[in-house]
Amino acid sequence: MNFWTRMSRKGHDDKATLIRMEEQPETSYGSMNTEPTNQNVPVYPLDQNVFSDGKTKVDFVLVWEEPLGEQKEESNTESVTHTKWREGFLNQLKHSGLLIEKREVGQVKSRLFFVLLSAPWNVLCYYAEEISLRAPLQVVNSKNLNWSEKIMQKLSIPNLLSHDVPLTPPDYYTCQFKANKLDRFLGSHDTDNFFKPTQRHQVLYEILSRTPYGSVRRGQVGINRLIKDTVFSAAYPLHQGSVEPPSGTPPQPLALRQVLFSHWAAWSCWRKYQPLDHVREYFGEKIALYFAWLGFYTGWLFPAAVMGLLVFLVGFWLIQTDVPAKEVCDSGGSFVMCPVCKVCPFWNYSSICFTYKAGLLFDNGGTVFLSVFMSLWAVTFLEYWKRTGSILSLRWDCSSFQDIEERPRPEFTAMAPMTIRNPVTGAEEPYFPNRQRLNRTVTSFSILIIMIAVVLIFLTAIILYRSIITLIIYHSTSGLISSSAQRIASISGSVLNLVMILILSKVYTMLAQILTRWEMHRTQSDYEDMFTLKVFIFQFVNFYSSPVYIAFFKGRFVGVPGNYNTLFGVRNEDCGAGGCLIELAQELLIIMVGKQIINNVQELVMPKLKAWWQRRSFRKGQDEEKKQEVPPWEQDYQLLVCEGLFDEYLEMVLQFGFITVFVAACPLAPFFALVNNWVEIRLDAHKFVSEYRRPVAEQAQDIGIWFQILQLITHIAVVANAFLIAFTSSFLPRAYYRFTRDSSLHGFTNFTLANSPTVFTAIQNSTCKYPDIRDDHGKYRPEYFELLAVRLGFVIVFEHVVFTVSRFIDALIPDVPEEVQIKVKRERYMAKEALAENQV
Repeated sequence: MNFWTRMSRKGHDDKATLIRMEEQPETSYGSMNTEPTNQNVPVYPLDQNVFSDGKTKVDFVLVWEEPLGEQKEESNTESVTHTKWREGFLNQLKHSGLLIEKREVGQVKSRLFFVLLSAPWNVLCYYAEEISLRAPLQVVNSKNLNWSEKIMQKLSIPNLLSHDVPLTPPDYYTCQFKANKLDRFLGSHDTDNFFKPTQRHQVLYEILSRTPYGSVRRGQVGINRLIKDTVFSAAYPLHQGSVEPPSGTPPQPLALRQVLFSHWAAWSCWRKYQPLDHVREYFGEKIALYFAWLGFYTGWLFPAAVMGLLVFLVGFWLIQTDVPAKEVCDSGGSFVMCPVCKVCPFWNYSSICFTYKAGLLFDNGGTVFLSVFMSLWAVTFLEYWKRTGSILSLRWDCSSFQDIEERPRPEFTAMAPMTIRNPVTGAEEPYFPNRQRLNRTVTSFSILIIMIAVVLIFLTAIILYRSIITLIIYHSTSGLISSSAQRIASISGSVLNLVMILILSKVYTMLAQILTRWEMHRTQSDYEDMFTLKVFIFQFVNFYSSPVYIAFFKGRFVGVPGNYNTLFGVRNEDCGAGGCLIELAQELLIIMVGKQIINNVQELVMPKLKAWWQRRSFRKGQDEEKKQEVPPWEQDYQLLVCEGLFDEYLEMVLQFGFITVFVAACPLAPFFALVNNWVEIRLDAHKFVSEYRRPVAEQAQDIGIWFQILQLITHIAVVANAFLIAFTSSFLPRAYYRFTRDSSLHGFTNFTLANSPTVFTAIQNSTCKYPDIRDDHGKYRPEYFELLAVRLGFVIVFEHVVFTVSRFIDALIPDVPEEVQIKVKRERYMAKEALAENQV
């Protein structure tokens, strides 16, 4: 059934005539002004994205490349099949009613063919209704302000974060587009501009994704499969104008892309609000929601960073006043410590004076307060983001997207073995049996478990590496290097662990894409949520396994002098001279900050290198006259392909885990995250505006399963921080000693050290000490069990207090503000009235 037949039948079924091409009289509807005033109408520059007639808009571009000479002869067999598929695909597009114009560009070794696509008015109307695009009913004249702007306005404080951005998109009440109710919508008389560019792109992508070029049962459907099989080189909508603002006199109007480049992507805008409505207008709701969440998260990091810095600075004061630190540094030869390995010598506890003091920067009384603060901060942050997300989803007309409007994925439509009626919409849709999907999902998660086992094997290898390297350095060197053997092994092990983390991340992400595609999820949201869940579980274990080992397991199973426990014949690792917490802080800084630096360098350098190489390859062989005037479709072809938002979200969510789960060990983590995110926003904005081809605008109701993952991390953080403070930090041992022995902490150092067992002393003919609370026979003293009870009690009290306050905050802050609820009801009422058959 071709497009025109479907249009005729659709009009007949709806008891409405086909859409008339002539202008129709505008009908005012509602109590407010229906058309935006002149001051709100953006002035756009002359559009260059047109066919050779100068009028027909280019909505999408397809590109393919054909080799010349010897290369053409080598690929002749494959090119015949590709040509057949390509011609069949383009014929199907013509049959769907699209307008097509071809352009050719000659190069040294190949020819480039550009296919310009445009959807006429009737095609736009038909598919706009099919994919549930929304159209404007009435202008909303209220100004959109965020919470900080409202506070500053009430207090009459100048807002340094605000700036005027031109071409502000108007806000509308909207409803789903209906072709037979065309005259009820704003701007229906202007058929050229009624649909926004992003909506036109969505219509074209819908057609391209669902157009077959061969056997449907073999999945030979859609442009994505054609690009994967190299039948086409690329498919993309065009950017609006160049990046740089126009020059000359009089001043020329700016394109929206130029506005975003100068008022958003520029580094000078680092302390300004993001123009989120502009981002949504140009890139769509999904990308805009990511930047909205990233900006919101970065803003909330500021108080967390300040609090972390204060706690860290408290450590400098404690270095000068801490009694146990003075005891360690002034002990001289009073505390002779047992060897850390079989061939290592005895050593004086005073030799770790610097390391012990450095540990106070990360391990002091302020960390308890910071842990409670960050736990409540995380809960409050998520609750307020939930409110902000609901406001944005309504303002951007996607509050009901996943429930009603989202359609099945093209790949799912092509490969599904049967159809079934949708219980919500009543439409016949492709269906894949849930039992088969469950079996495939179980298989995928079985592979995930195997990959997690691989991560744990590598973790064990890193543990053995640190022990073996320590022995090698002690054997082969002397002096300063020998005394720093443990530190060298620990730092090099952390760096090696980071390298393994990054390699395994790449491997499993590619594997997860294959598995999730095989599971046959119906909608794009379902597909992305399941892919995200699998990758996050793996990455969580991959990134956090080493910090968890250092925080909760390292040094717990060492044994006693003369009777040490071993792993594969190698003595179990003990914590370094300054304790496990400073090692944990070191591990976190290397993994978190190291990963951030690597990612930012990649995002800054790699796109520029790739773009330079692509431009170089494209321009090679063209003469200078052609180089000076390059059409926009050729300019955009030289840009990079946008790879989506998954990696961006994953980076931020893993960072969120570092600053909440292990904040007791590293108070500086929120500060480093804040600095990184200020850079991240500008890097990402610059990539999307100037270095990436324009992505197809996608709708999204929220940030998806990432929100549930953030909630899970918040709960894990409460438990992790409770155990960190109780079992890894020295806070509770100090508090116990202060209340049971000496409030000034005199003698605390000796309290934490045990004398070597008598058997070991007899063999060595010398006594020594080791960190533990044991007697001379290597048995735990009563104080150990008293302290253990205090620790377990602290964990229970800490968790209950934080979770209780969290529930109170959750109940106190409504998910949807009252004004948003009123606006939803108003929009539903207007949609009902506008689409009613009996309008007076």
